[in-house]
Amino acid sequence: MTNGPLSVNDSRIDSVVPDPVSTQPARPVMLITGGSRGIGAAVALAACATYDLAISHTGRTPVDALVDQLVAGGAGVLSLVADVGDEHQVVDSFRQIDQRFGRFDVLVNNAGIAGGYGELSTVTAEMLARLFAINVTGAFICAREAAARMSTSHGGHGGSIVNISSKAAVLGGSHEWVHYAASKGAIDTMTTGLSKELAPQGIRVNAVRPGLITTDFHLHATPGRVERMAPLIPLMRAGTADEVASAVLWLASSEASYVTGAFVDVTGGR
Repeated sequence: MTNGPLSVNDSRIDSVVPDPVSTQPARPVMLITGGSRGIGAAVALAACATYDLAISHTGRTPVDALVDQLVAGGAGVLSLVADVGDEHQVVDSFRQIDQRFGRFDVLVNNAGIAGGYGELSTVTAEMLARLFAINVTGAFICAREAAARMSTSHGGHGGSIVNISSKAAVLGGSHEWVHYAASKGAIDTMTTGLSKELAPQGIRVNAVRPGLITTDFHLHATPGRVERMAPLIPLMRAGTADEVASAVLWLASSEASYVTGAFVDVTGGR
């Protein structure tokens, strides 16, 4: 049996992808980073009828109930405890996906942190290092590993990367999350660049930019932020994680087969 697709830049890290299983599953395989709660969990629940799922998470949020729901929905599920800011843990996660499923089709780069809340005076180097390690470096490393498996140039059959950005990348996050907004601006640039680089290899790269969405992200802010901001949205309400998930699933699907380098704003018009 021949080896499965090798990780890009194997010379820098000890990464040898094990032989895949001999029988390819009929269902496509999707990895959702940060998949245990919020938008990630909503994407998983929306995808379980169609995809087998790898859910990457920190282990701090219980996932048993979510996994039970996904299995009941028809998915084969692999729960992966990994810090996406750690390259070796990311590479090991992809090894486990190879062993369990033997194929790879969709990456949802969802893992992210707020990195603190406040104006410029509250920002520290330590805060920025962790923020960019998770939100930017982790997304790049996951994209690298996913592309190595999906690329038609490396024997793959193509696929899709959907990055979860934020409307803050455009609005700037003044007085609250400029540092977070900057990390998502990097994701927007990554999306545009990789969409062009990977298109000849059969890989589409797009992004969803959520706006004000009712998740526990806002627990990092002052109390009542969602209620204060909802009247400022043209649709006069916050969005839901399920509404974001619908956009993600469309971009990942064959219905968006001629869409790459695109940004879908799920913002209620803001």
